[in-house]
Amino acid sequence: MAQIQFSVGITEPVVPDVRLTKSRTGEQSTASFYFDKPAILGNDVTEEVTGMYMLDEEGEIVTREVKAKFINGKPAALEVMYIMNSTAEWDRFMRFMERYSAANGLGFQKAE
Repeated sequence: MAQIQFSVGITEPVVPDVRLTKSRTGEQSTASFYFDKPAILGNDVTEEVTGMYMLDEEGEIVTREVKAKFINGKPAALEVMYIMNSTAEWDRFMRFMERYSAANGLGFQKAE
């Protein structure tokens, strides 16, 4: 049931590239999402992007740090940042990502 939405009620079918970083102390972490040609930016979509909503059985995680990338004047991608300021937020995000990854065939590769 884990899904991502950019407008409440409309699930985004495009699976993003996700990169995670964590501070040395572990207190602050960042998840960077890159959606190439997301459906929400399609020509036939009239819904407004109001943020990125990560939904699962535990509830909702929201970020408003959503930026559109344009190529030749046309929307081509969405770049999203989700900043976590505690280990509890990191743990909650990782539980969501485990569910989302299982549902969408994502893998995890740790940096060297």
